[in-house]
Amino acid sequence: MDVEFAVSRMRALRHFRPEPLAQPDLTAVLEAGRHAGSSKNQQRWHFIVINDRATLAALARVGTSAAHLAGAGTAIALVTPDPRAEDAPLSIVWDSGRAAQNMMLVAWGRGIGSVPATVYEHTLCREILRYPPDRHCEYILSFGYPAAVELVERPPRAGGRLSLDEVVFSEHWGGKRGW
Repeated sequence: MDVEFAVSRMRALRHFRPEPLAQPDLTAVLEAGRHAGSSKNQQRWHFIVINDRATLAALARVGTSAAHLAGAGTAIALVTPDPRAEDAPLSIVWDSGRAAQNMMLVAWGRGIGSVPATVYEHTLCREILRYPPDRHCEYILSFGYPAAVELVERPPRAGGRLSLDEVVFSEHWGGKRGW
């Protein structure tokens, strides 16, 4: 799949078939995350793969919009140092976002849907996934084969994205619109 096409057509999907990702697909998604660039090449992430239905259902309670985790074929938790800790570099959040986007784009290119869940119930998340006290999980990604092909093939929603003229200034904030 062409990268520009994938970027422009990728959709957040929340409705999946129940089976976990096939091993070749899962490996490709994880490799995409592992190959993401990171600040000073520190690669301050670990990924926890979750396929167990009971664990996915439990994780659906970690955030106000995390219910989709219960229906995911596979979920991947991004575990990093705590970005809110004293002296933690802001690049931790940037780096995990890059890894997540890589994973989601590779998944989309393979016909796999995905959507992120933000963790708000950090104590519950730690209890379920048992990562060490010096680690933090801010996001968990749902992955799965789409429940219906229409979910993948639907055209972009009209008005779903601001135009470039609405988000780009030339030379400085408030400068000429466009480039």
